[in-house]
Amino acid sequence: MDPIVLAQIPWQAWLTVAVIVASFLVLVFTRLASDVVFLGALAVLLVSGVLTPGDALKGFSSQGMITVGVLYVVVAGLQETGGLSWMSQQMLGRPRRLGVALARMMLPVTVLSAFLNNTPVVAMFIPIVTEWCRRIRIQPSRLLIPLSYASIFGGICTLIGTSTNLVVNSMVQQRYQSDGWGMFEITKLGVPCALFGIGYILLFSRRLLPERRTLDEVFQNPREYTLELQVSSRGGLAGRTIQQAGLRHLPGAFLAELIRDEQVLSAVSPREVLRAGDRLIFVGNIDSMRDLRNQQGFEPVPDQLFKLDAPSHQRCLVEAVVSDTCPLVGKTIREGRFRNVYNAVVIAVARNGERLQGKIGDIELQPGDTLLIESHAGFVPRQKDSRDFYLVSGVENSTPRQFDKAPWAFSILAGMVLVVAVGWMTMLNAALVAAALMLMLRCCSPNQARRSIEWNVLLVIAAALGLGEALDKTGAAEQLALLLLSVVREHPWAALAMVYLTTTFFTEIITNNGAAALVFPIAMNTAERLDVSPMPFIACIMIAASASFATPIGYQTNLMVYGPGGYRFSDYFRIGIPLNIAMGVVAVSLAPWIWSF
Repeated sequence: MDPIVLAQIPWQAWLTVAVIVASFLVLVFTRLASDVVFLGALAVLLVSGVLTPGDALKGFSSQGMITVGVLYVVVAGLQETGGLSWMSQQMLGRPRRLGVALARMMLPVTVLSAFLNNTPVVAMFIPIVTEWCRRIRIQPSRLLIPLSYASIFGGICTLIGTSTNLVVNSMVQQRYQSDGWGMFEITKLGVPCALFGIGYILLFSRRLLPERRTLDEVFQNPREYTLELQVSSRGGLAGRTIQQAGLRHLPGAFLAELIRDEQVLSAVSPREVLRAGDRLIFVGNIDSMRDLRNQQGFEPVPDQLFKLDAPSHQRCLVEAVVSDTCPLVGKTIREGRFRNVYNAVVIAVARNGERLQGKIGDIELQPGDTLLIESHAGFVPRQKDSRDFYLVSGVENSTPRQFDKAPWAFSILAGMVLVVAVGWMTMLNAALVAAALMLMLRCCSPNQARRSIEWNVLLVIAAALGLGEALDKTGAAEQLALLLLSVVREHPWAALAMVYLTTTFFTEIITNNGAAALVFPIAMNTAERLDVSPMPFIACIMIAASASFATPIGYQTNLMVYGPGGYRFSDYFRIGIPLNIAMGVVAVSLAPWIWSF
């Protein structure tokens, strides 16, 4: 670039670029959280006078950022009603080959992620897929990276599939004072890219993905609980055989006994037909006990929970070790009236790996027994320092699902998508109505809704939008666009490829939303300089900012499967870098054909 031109660039532009480059270096070489780094960078530009308070805070009032936050509540309603879990279990089945297993997992995840935020979808599927892998005898490392990638493929297919699309659309609305893109505008490019990505995984994952043991397999918990559940007349288990109900090969657990009236079946045949009122005795680890407790078709044994003073959606599971000073030692759970004494119920017991016989209420407590207790949230702080128990700790994600409300949750989601698709409401208004209905119909509680919102993601979006505003306002975006054009010699297709490459690079080292917010003003200035339509550039930013496959830190879902899959950093390089390149070629090739320059 001409030295005279460089001298004419205002100091505000130089400071903005320097702050953003410094932010990248901090994110790459330190462990500071991205929201802290981005907010710190925004604060520097505000204090230095580069941004006014109104400009700096503009991102916090962005429709895209607010819409993302509200959609977390909508997804919380679907999770708490158990609807997503039920759907996934129905679709997965019991395939015998890796290719079939990949297809059966990736297709529903892709479809769900097109209408729900990727992060909660992957969070819900990780334990489901891990258990499923144990049943079909496939290492989780063969399926968990494809799980993350499938959620990304789905996210690029609709406007609401990922927060990045909403953020980019919000910037389009602000820059061009328009209504932005419709729900399915990006679908024209997203679906071909998603189908290409699925095909790539099906063809190459067997060679490129490792077969590794997970941490759970290396450090197995030897503690086994005995759990008693009753078959409900609702939920679909009654009338099915043990095999059909999926109780034959349970990961980390087994069905020990079936109690029907006064008859006890110790060796339960897989062809035994379940009846409403049957009591099933399971033996297994804590994760299996929690999942069985939340499975649709089971209900608590009446004499356990009949008088527990807490609604089901306010209950949780707690592990507690019986001390030698507990007044119930030497008594059975029923004789000691555990429910009346502690306003909680024992649903499972573990004792030094022993196989405990009979019903839960007939087990005589001994010092050192580990109890799995169902109670309300106040049990842990109340009993934490009690002499009756040595250790008291809550079990994560153990609140019983409200399966009876699942049809309401699905109806609300379908209604939200419909009114946006036909143009009756904006995405923000439709999301607000859907979230309000989830709360009014008690698909999720206000506390669950608050916990579901990922505030760090929202802060990154808002701060990154402020940094993008600084790039645009100071003229830095225009100068960077001129620099890009000097490299590509004003060829629109080459400029589009450079925008895609830059967005992908930034996405791999910072957050997807941050990358999109920073590249957007540069891309729009490039399109305006070339006097071409910005539509292909907008579409490629949406795809490139989400299509992050090469590192676990580039996209949140990649990081979520990193530990459960037992992966190494290099595993993402091996399968992700070729996919990044191939996806870029597909997107850059198709975008100008769909939206001409």
